[in-house]
Amino acid sequence: MSDFFGSVRGLSVHYERDAALESIDLDVLKGERLALIGESGSGKSTFARALAGLLPKSARIRGDITWPALGHAPLPGRDFGFVFQDPGTSLNPVLTIGEQVAEVARQHLGLDWRRAYARAEELLDRVRIAQPASAMRAFPHQLSGGQRQRVAIAAAIAAKPTLLIADEATSALDVVVQAEIVNLLDGLVREEGMTLLFITHDIALASGFADRIAVFRIGELVEAGPIRSVLSSPADGYTAALIASHRDLSTPPLIAEAAS
Repeated sequence: MSDFFGSVRGLSVHYERDAALESIDLDVLKGERLALIGESGSGKSTFARALAGLLPKSARIRGDITWPALGHAPLPGRDFGFVFQDPGTSLNPVLTIGEQVAEVARQHLGLDWRRAYARAEELLDRVRIAQPASAMRAFPHQLSGGQRQRVAIAAAIAAKPTLLIADEATSALDVVVQAEIVNLLDGLVREEGMTLLFITHDIALASGFADRIAVFRIGELVEAGPIRSVLSSPADGYTAALIASHRDLSTPPLIAEAAS
């Protein structure tokens, strides 16, 4: 079990009569970059929120989620960092950027405000915010969408989590900024030794950096495995259709094609 960060067995999530997930079995490996792929409503975000303990109280959950690498029940914000699609859901419009990032470090690392602010400024520099000292005094509305997402990433890693979950964190950005954010996440995960769950509907985007891929469809896990193996020899017709639709759009080649 030493290679396992987390293990999910028989996870089902229901809302009244609707099933969001049905009997999911999936392991998360230490230090890996695992991409969760699927269309809107496939259950991939529900799965991630279930792992992070962020599902609403109305959700009925069955199954087992264990964390061999932690040895204890995870604390959201401390053990797990979460980056949402819209940083507006995680950034407070009436607090400065510095206050928001520093508060995470203060609350979870026990730092005083002076050290928490110093860590916040350091993190803004690490996520490549220009002039981090000035950005500390700015409010969210004064930053671009890409900058706000970088701030959200800084806040998500401020408490030095072991698992980082990025839920469609690039889908609202243009393709150039998307690539920058993906490269940023990839670099941070490698530098800090974190495990990454990257949730996206874009299989081509995930193919550029993920180690493994898990494909969701209508609440079910249809396929999971190493990214190159899945892309070169998909076992499920739905996965094959996702790959084919990518090719039909004449977008850059998937890594499996580039390696052939």
